[in-house]
Amino acid sequence: MHTKKSFAERGFHALTFELLAVAISAPALSWLMGVSMAHAGLLTLMISLIAMVWNVVFNALFDRIERRMNLVRTFGVRVIHAISFELGLIVTVVPLAAWWLNLSLLDAFVLDIGLLLFFLPYTLLFNIGYDKVREALIKRRLATS
Repeated sequence: MHTKKSFAERGFHALTFELLAVAISAPALSWLMGVSMAHAGLLTLMISLIAMVWNVVFNALFDRIERRMNLVRTFGVRVIHAISFELGLIVTVVPLAAWWLNLSLLDAFVLDIGLLLFFLPYTLLFNIGYDKVREALIKRRLATS
């Protein structure tokens, strides 16, 4: 079911995605890197803000491509979506993590690969769940109107 998303909905989608991601990743990063929860939390918050902006921009572009190519949101399309989204984040996250954690770019890249191993399935599962909830809400709204 393809219905155009409003800017407000895109913002809600991004905010929900990022709040849950920070709640999961900040404690894990703190523990794994041996840094304070505040230090890990600020890094994950900065990454989250970058990711929220990227999320809104990327999803608007992806939706446009999806409509033009008449794609159906199959599992394969969502896999491509998740991989493309995460690759786009590498460009900004690696230098930020290197600077914030005083790591080499290579070490930050390895850290980012670790984060990617978490975020790829998280992104995929979050968006599949979001699609299902959104579709049910739209169906309910159409049934009552």
